[in-house]
Amino acid sequence: MTQLLEVRDLRVQFSTAQGTATAINGVNLSLEHGQSLGILGESGSGKSVTARTIMGLLDMPPAKINGGEILLEGEDLLTATAKRRRQLTGPVMSMVFQDALSALNPVHPVGRQIGELYRVHRGYSRKAAKAAAIEMMDRVRIPAAASRVNDYPHQFSGGMRQRIVIAMALALDPQLLIADEPTTALDVTVQAQILELLKEQQAENNMGLILITHDISVVREVTDQVAVMYAGRIVEQGPTAHVLGDPRHPYTLGLSQSVANEDLKGRRLPAIEGSPPDLLALPRGCSFANRCPLADEQCSSSAPPLESVGAGRTSACFHSGKVASNVAYSN
Repeated sequence: MTQLLEVRDLRVQFSTAQGTATAINGVNLSLEHGQSLGILGESGSGKSVTARTIMGLLDMPPAKINGGEILLEGEDLLTATAKRRRQLTGPVMSMVFQDALSALNPVHPVGRQIGELYRVHRGYSRKAAKAAAIEMMDRVRIPAAASRVNDYPHQFSGGMRQRIVIAMALALDPQLLIADEPTTALDVTVQAQILELLKEQQAENNMGLILITHDISVVREVTDQVAVMYAGRIVEQGPTAHVLGDPRHPYTLGLSQSVANEDLKGRRLPAIEGSPPDLLALPRGCSFANRCPLADEQCSSSAPPLESVGAGRTSACFHSGKVASNVAYSN
């Protein structure tokens, strides 16, 4: 059976005044229909660049794709024409951005912005497009959608704006939805509602979902699979419950230990000391070596490959078998 999405050995660099930064360094991902994948990592790890490359949203230059394939149901997006990309964006793949206000046009009513998708891609009349927009707003639970369809983005709360952005992303029933930090700016209650909405829509449409976040609790709640990124590489990947419950890479363990829980009440959270490497000058060995309690000479001299550490799991660590029992981060 053809995978919905396959990313093979993707490599992306950015030209800067200081030199060339390696943002994506050989990323491999796959996603099936109806499956959800979380991409987890610190800011600057390459999560959003991966998503934007898949969607064809990189500014080139300064970005340059140096290699790889992105196969959407077997079709390579990296060799597709701009016209073909436009045909696929909306009906086949879509994206939800972090900042809903900047994703919406402030001078047009939200109903017109949703309805335009139906006019462009399905040839709806203006009246039919407005009716479809109201139906879509109802679907994402915008209260009194029929009376609010002519309202402007600034007239909605942050949570309602994010629902409108999701409505636009889901309007044409895409097979693949990428959500890039969709709940970061929202309070906890609204965040839970948005995540529940994404899960419901995914289940109803057998849609593939890629959720990009730095929040482990969000990944744990929403996704089936997780890929942990660090310095432009995937360092651990596999079923979410297994990877987060029994990490096989020191970085994943450090992220897991930094989540607040009852056992740490009244104490400082453990933290990974140091900073990610400079993408302008990546080290020859493991990019995490300078922050890792298990690092030795081998880690500094050669980069560990992403290898199997169990059924459906991979880790890029020479000491993956020692991680759980030998790594400790300070409080």
